[in-house]
Amino acid sequence: MLIVAAAVLATLWAACDYKSPPLPILGYETSDQACSDGIDNDFDGLIDCQDRDCIASSTVCGELVPLFPENRPENTFALCTDGVDNDNDGQFDCGDSKCRAIAELCCSTENNNAACSDGIDNDGNGFADCADFSCRNGLFVTVCRENTVASCEDGRDNDGDGLVDCADPNCGGIGKCASSEDTLEKCKDGIDNDGNGFVDCNDFSCSRSTNAEIKTYCDTLPKEDTLEACSDGIDNDKNGYIDCNDNACKQSKNQTISRYCADQPREDTLKTCSDGKDNDGNGFIDCADFSCSKSTDQKIVDYCKPRLENTVAACTDKIDNDENGFVDCADYGCIQSDNIEVRQACQESLGDTAAEANARCSDGKDNDNDGFTDCDDWDCSNNPIVTVCAGKPRVCGPGVVPAATP
Repeated sequence: MLIVAAAVLATLWAACDYKSPPLPILGYETSDQACSDGIDNDFDGLIDCQDRDCIASSTVCGELVPLFPENRPENTFALCTDGVDNDNDGQFDCGDSKCRAIAELCCSTENNNAACSDGIDNDGNGFADCADFSCRNGLFVTVCRENTVASCEDGRDNDGDGLVDCADPNCGGIGKCASSEDTLEKCKDGIDNDGNGFVDCNDFSCSRSTNAEIKTYCDTLPKEDTLEACSDGIDNDKNGYIDCNDNACKQSKNQTISRYCADQPREDTLKTCSDGKDNDGNGFIDCADFSCSKSTDQKIVDYCKPRLENTVAACTDKIDNDENGFVDCADYGCIQSDNIEVRQACQESLGDTAAEANARCSDGKDNDNDGFTDCDDWDCSNNPIVTVCAGKPRVCGPGVVPAATP
């Protein structure tokens, strides 16, 4: 038996000062029928329960509270459209991060080039276009990248970080932004001007410059080359590495510093890779630490292998193998794997070529095991290189029914 948490919703929307529109934009989306048909009835860019009108005016969009709650993962299409906080984490359906990983739910409507460049906050989360996480990290969104010749020379802040073209570090070394790093201005601007991977005084062009002004500037910057600086927990030279993780300390010719670093706890034995502690203090524990997960010690490799989420098997078993809170394709270890076969298990339209992508989207198989096949799969119907799905627009959200519940 379920109880609609109407009082909670009433309080929530009162706090947001919601006002029902006096007239429809192009239609009404305020009835139970209109709020559960998978259609954007009022053409405001929001479908069914994504639309504030539905949450305020219908009875189908409130959270349903079971009298006898079941604590189970909320990570399938069915459980992410039932209005129940299945895992009791305080969030339900699209409010739950595990649901937002299911593209077919379209928890964010800011997921394509058009929506990410129209100047509108389409999903009503307070962020428009490239300021929205969904745009900056969208699978097929290209208008929010500032790392190509075109995007670094168009006079626009494409990635929404407040920096335009050559003022954006992402453009360092690209197109007209590529230049030598040999002036005082370029040695202190925080940009990798020559695109060699080193910025400012971390670049030999600056630190070993024969220009007295540049050399003086670099020589007077904070260093990480004393015992104090190598043991204070601070990135003194601002190069991204702290204390003994910085080569200036780790490879120091000062015997006191080198001995200090050699004596620091390490995370590279079977014992330290299985004790649940961050032994080397780098923020990563056991097999989540590269010193363990990429170890050449076979005993450590065998221990970490079943605890990592980076194989086809581990990325399709509906288990949070590495216990980082993300399951299967919601885990970066799966969707950003170096192995294309692992990434293909999470993306139906992924192929080495456009021909392969089209073949995967027309073979009648649910290649990524998400319950959607071919053009019924979000990424097939939205991938710009897939042509077999042309003319077959999909409707997102609860109105879509997967072929088989994943």
